[in-house]
Amino acid sequence: MEAKARTELARLVGFAGPADAPQILADRLARRLENQMRLGGPITDPVGWLIGRGLPQIRLCAELRCDEGSLLDSGRECPRCEDRLVDSRATRHAVAAAVEAAMPGASETERRAATDRQLHETVTARAWAQASEWEQYRARKAEAKATRAEAAVEQSAAPVEPVVLPAPRPATVAPVLEPETADVDDDQELVLKNLTREQVLGWRNRAAADHQLVFDHIDRYGERSAQRLFTRAFVAQVLRLSGLEHLELGCTTWVHA
Repeated sequence: MEAKARTELARLVGFAGPADAPQILADRLARRLENQMRLGGPITDPVGWLIGRGLPQIRLCAELRCDEGSLLDSGRECPRCEDRLVDSRATRHAVAAAVEAAMPGASETERRAATDRQLHETVTARAWAQASEWEQYRARKAEAKATRAEAAVEQSAAPVEPVVLPAPRPATVAPVLEPETADVDDDQELVLKNLTREQVLGWRNRAAADHQLVFDHIDRYGERSAQRLFTRAFVAQVLRLSGLEHLELGCTTWVHA
């Protein structure tokens, strides 16, 4: 029972705030106890009555703040309950007028009994119609939810289109640079101190591809000059391969004044 009281008090705090919630709950208990004693007689099961009747909020309409026709946050009459009461009175007046027109010679008791019976049938039919509408609404929502779920499953199961990547561009091949020999004139005498590093490398690259350049240089400038230009090891290797090792083919000096 204590847990139920705490639950209802917390609910009231959400509507009316912590300052007013305890008094609202106390007023509710007092009002319902008075109605019980006036209409229902003594309470034989206090705990059961408190849990089932005295403590819980009793909503008479769809308004979340409604408690037996009053709003929990303000204490005013629930507007939805008022609308429902007005509609109920209008329906009863309409049914009573129809019964009176259909039974002009009937007594007041007979007309009242007929009105109550017709009113019950009208209210029941209206309730069944509303229930049917709600059922159709829930069915449409369930169908829409199922359709969305099926669409999601189909979408997840659908084959993924392969992503076509563009063909890779051909790699740009850097042009092979020929040794820088354009500024070297084979017909002019070579002076080592006048050659740039690029020119020396150009001569060595050409000699690596064509050993005849080494022989031509030795024939024109001498073996020592060839060793200085092409390196001693490379000249020795060329001579060894040709069988002319230690052959002196000239004595022209490298540097010319």
